[in-house]
Amino acid sequence: MSEQIDLLIYNIGQLCTIPAHDNRPQRGYNLGDLGLLTEAGIAIHQGVIVDVGSSNALCEAYTAASMINAGGRLATPGLIDSHTHLVWAGDRADEFEQRLAGATYQEIMEAGGGINRTVRATRAAKLNTLIEQAKARLNRMLAHGSTTVECKTGYGLNTASEIMMLNAIALLDMEHPIDVIPTFLGAHAIPPEFAHDPDAYVDLVIQEMLPAVVAWRDEHWPDILFCDVFCEVGAFNLEQTRRILEAAQAYGLELKVHVDEFETLGGARLAAEMGAISIEHVVKTPDEDIQAVAQSDTIAVALPPTPFGLAHTVYTPAARFLEAGAALAIATDCNPGTAWNENMQLVMALATRYMGLTPAQALAAATINAAFAVCRGEQVGSLEVGKLGDLVIWDVPSYQHLSYRFGSNMAHTVIKHGRVAYTTQWGGGQ
Repeated sequence: MSEQIDLLIYNIGQLCTIPAHDNRPQRGYNLGDLGLLTEAGIAIHQGVIVDVGSSNALCEAYTAASMINAGGRLATPGLIDSHTHLVWAGDRADEFEQRLAGATYQEIMEAGGGINRTVRATRAAKLNTLIEQAKARLNRMLAHGSTTVECKTGYGLNTASEIMMLNAIALLDMEHPIDVIPTFLGAHAIPPEFAHDPDAYVDLVIQEMLPAVVAWRDEHWPDILFCDVFCEVGAFNLEQTRRILEAAQAYGLELKVHVDEFETLGGARLAAEMGAISIEHVVKTPDEDIQAVAQSDTIAVALPPTPFGLAHTVYTPAARFLEAGAALAIATDCNPGTAWNENMQLVMALATRYMGLTPAQALAAATINAAFAVCRGEQVGSLEVGKLGDLVIWDVPSYQHLSYRFGSNMAHTVIKHGRVAYTTQWGGGQ
């Protein structure tokens, strides 16, 4: 007698299960283990994967309330976008034009643009406006195959506005099919009112913002909460970064750090020494710091849309991280200034062309390793029994196409928690 389940997906031409390695991310040149199956199926009940295997065998073993014929297409885990800034107001399209004319990112910031321009617009916005605009971005992310998305604050830079951003993120997580994971990034930039005394702003982050964030967490967010710092020339120096991270860690927050995007300050080594979950950007990270990261559990998250958006030619040195045995993930860095990109498919295309990853490595970096970069590796990122039923059916025959093609959406059907959240048959984002 066959077992009753909620959903059976059958006739999958190529299935990438992308397993974790001993319940950990895929490290070094082991990155790219896709766990390939052909003529496969997936059984899901109550939102959880209960079986993965031969399509014919699963069709005989289960009776499903709903069945999806994948039509010989590719299926993978849902994509995990582990670094975004998707809640903001306004845009900076004219700054893009200024950069094309020769202005640098740092010059634009010094003239009052950049992050602080978005801060002004976000502070002035109402909560509902932030939520509705972010929902539209999430819809596009979902339509392109993302099922879990991290989102940072950092466009408030005062206590009230940072808490408003956390409220927006929590409401988005409740209201949207995508799981949205918050990160407190009060240390994103020095706001103009503290331009002549950055250390006083660091004091504010530590003495006022962090206690308010922890109180918010205790009331509104039962899961892990992250704290991030932008450790960079023109933002927070190494000692300021250390102070904020130590305070956040004392409050029980998990750590993330923006490091080595433009210059090397030692943030990667500091993050590894402090047990940070991830370091982000890692474009200019020196070999000795890469070795320190590889000897830790810290995951390096590359953000190829950012140098692409800045028309830079230097990207994260993926080969050096893999040679050292580090764990590497990739993400969009979706933000209004340097990388307004909601499409993880493009991230894989860029990572293969400009970072030297193989299509298999890029896919694993966008799924299982990205899941561990947001502390969700035991729940999502791979198609294994006991994990959530988050997956994408792609309108392509094999995984290579996800990096090989670019500029069009290859997602056919997106399934979140065992339910169809998007399909091309709907002709929309949700």
